[in-house]
Amino acid sequence: MTARLIDFQDAGEASRWRAINDAVMGGVSRGGLHAEDGVGVFDGETSLETNGGFSSVRRDPEAMDLGQAAGVALRVRGDGREYQLRLYTDQLPRGAAYRASLRTEGDGWQRVELPWHALEAMFRGRRLPEVPALDASRIIQVGLMIVDRQAGPFRLEVAWLEAL
Repeated sequence: MTARLIDFQDAGEASRWRAINDAVMGGVSRGGLHAEDGVGVFDGETSLETNGGFSSVRRDPEAMDLGQAAGVALRVRGDGREYQLRLYTDQLPRGAAYRASLRTEGDGWQRVELPWHALEAMFRGRRLPEVPALDASRIIQVGLMIVDRQAGPFRLEVAWLEAL
């Protein structure tokens, strides 16, 4: 099963994403997502001042019944920093997500495949014990986050996300 779920060739795709940065807890990191030449660009700068250190974006909620998929794949180009793909469902408390790390490798485009078992339930940086495994038929939101405990500029380019 291969189905394109998010494609930044769609001119309206970038407008479906909202930034949630560490200012919500007193930090001063900044970031957001915009489109450049048919690619989504999640960029900004993380700061460790005032106990900050993260930037994230979330796509507008939209039910994605991926119960028949084995996972998701993304086409990304990064800056060598580590990012997270975050999937939100109604299975977890508000603000918690199933997350997988995306380690980027310099300037080249890479395809990252994430089977469902690679995602772990997290809330504010802590693993949630004794929660159900991700039910992919209940995914309602997709997000990206950088929280690698490094200060400085970041840039992650995303061409698309598809079901496996």
